Amino acid sequence: MRQRVQKIVAQAGLCSRRTAEEWMLCGRVTVNGVAARPGDQADPDVDCVLVDGKPLERTEEKVYLMLHKPRGYVTTLSDEFGRKTAAELVQDCGARVFPVGRLDMDSEGLLLFTNDGELMQRLIHPKFEVDKLYRVTVRGDWEKGTALLRQMRSLEGEVIAPAQVELVSGESEQAVLHITIHQGKNRQIRRMCKQAGLNVLRLERLAEHGIMLGNLPCGKWRALTDFEVRKLKGSDENDP
Repeated sequence: MRQRVQKIVAQAGLCSRRTAEEWMLCGRVTVNGVAARPGDQADPDVDCVLVDGKPLERTEEKVYLMLHKPRGYVTTLSDEFGRKTAAELVQDCGARVFPVGRLDMDSEGLLLFTNDGELMQRLIHPKFEVDKLYRVTVRGDWEKGTALLRQMRSLEGEVIAPAQVELVSGESEQAVLHITIHQGKNRQIRRMCKQAGLNVLRLERLAEHGIMLGNLPCGKWRALTDFEVRKLKGSDENDP
């Protein structure tokens, strides 16, 4: 069946569809010896699709997993500065998988991985407003800061969606908050807390896309259950 070439490359687990389009613009993808352009179509069962001169492997089994990312790991497949990567912690999963979204180096918690490039691209699309729950340990005037976080509609001059903020515990100048956001702006919660006069001591992602981290030990990964995979795929069912 004919389909767009960028989709064929993404389904092979090499990258996301958007990245495949960038590769095509750079001339890295050919179909039957001719450089492919975004929008071109091919039949993977009939046509010869090459990336960097190498044929695509037959579609591998899709893998979906979660990692309890520790602090001190960057969310990249490799790092030019030699820092530890989250990808190293899942390299024994039996497939080349990619992180769904990011967690900054100083943050920890739930990080999803998959080799389903098509699904990954949809899940990280900017218009995808997915609930993400974080446990945030802060220092400062947390009573005032919590109120400011709940009222916050602008972050450094940029309009943001309101966050759900729940006080878990508070004593002296330190508190633990549950913060749920619906966007994925760079270091959003840290920037929000700073704007509210709070210093973040620890930031942990507990849930996203309806999937909970649970009691998975820090630094470990596990495959998603069939139910979790269906939930993950169901979250993009209305995306064109």
